[in-house]
Amino acid sequence: MTIPPFETTFAVPLTCESCIQDVSGSLYKLSGINKVTANLQDQLVSIEGTAAPSAIVEAIQATGRDAILRGTGKSNSAAVCILESHAAHVENKVRGLVRMVQVAPTLTLVDLSIRGLSPGTYHATVRENGDISEGPESTGDIWEAVTAKRDGTPCRGVFGTVEVGQSGVGTVFLDRPIQIWEMIGRSIVVARLQDGKFDKNDADTIVGVIARSAGVWDNDKTVCSCSGKTVWQERQEQVGRGML
Repeated sequence: MTIPPFETTFAVPLTCESCIQDVSGSLYKLSGINKVTANLQDQLVSIEGTAAPSAIVEAIQATGRDAILRGTGKSNSAAVCILESHAAHVENKVRGLVRMVQVAPTLTLVDLSIRGLSPGTYHATVRENGDISEGPESTGDIWEAVTAKRDGTPCRGVFGTVEVGQSGVGTVFLDRPIQIWEMIGRSIVVARLQDGKFDKNDADTIVGVIARSAGVWDNDKTVCSCSGKTVWQERQEQVGRGML
C-alpha cells in the first residue's frame, strides 16, 4: 500500500535564518521529505512527506539542535504510548516510545523506538485493555486475536517486530490497517514473546497505555494531551529517566 504524505510538526530551538537553512538542508537529505517549513518566531519546524518521525528527529539532532514532536496528523488522528519496565530492579523505567498517526481512513503509521533492552528480536502487540497495574500480566489478550483466528484473517493487534542491536537501541516504522480511535485506552506490550505468560519482573518486557496525542494545530505546547506538560518539561523528564 502506498503511504500518502502526512504532516508532522516539531519544536526546535532556532535563533536565525542560518539555523533554518541547516535544519532544512539536513531534512531534505532524507528520503520521503516533500516540504519543510520553519517558523523562527514560534521555533517550530513542519515537515510534509512520508519519512518516519524518528528519522526526522535524528536528522534535526545531527545539526546539533534538539527536536521534540509537537504534533502529527489532523485532529483526533494521533496517539502516543510511553513504554515502561515494571521490573522492580530497573532504575530507569521509561524504555520506549510509540507514536501513531492515521494518514488514511484505514491506515495508521506506527513509529516505535526503544532503548536499554538486551539485543534481540522483540514483538510489539496491542492488548485488549489498558490495565497495566501488574505490568504486561494484566493487559489481557492480543487485541482481535480471537476474531482473526476464527475468520482466518491477519490479526490487527500484532504490530510486528523490532530488532534491538548491541547498543540496546531499536527502531521500526510500520503501517497498520487500523484507526486511531480503536487504539485509545488499550495497551502495547513489547517483549521477546509475542504472546503467552509475561513476567513483569523481566527487564526486557515493556508496556504502556495508548493515549490521544495532539494533532499538528491542536496544541502548540504539549506533547500529549493527557499530561498537560510543555514539550520542554516532557523532554527534561525523559532525559532524567534516561530515555533520550
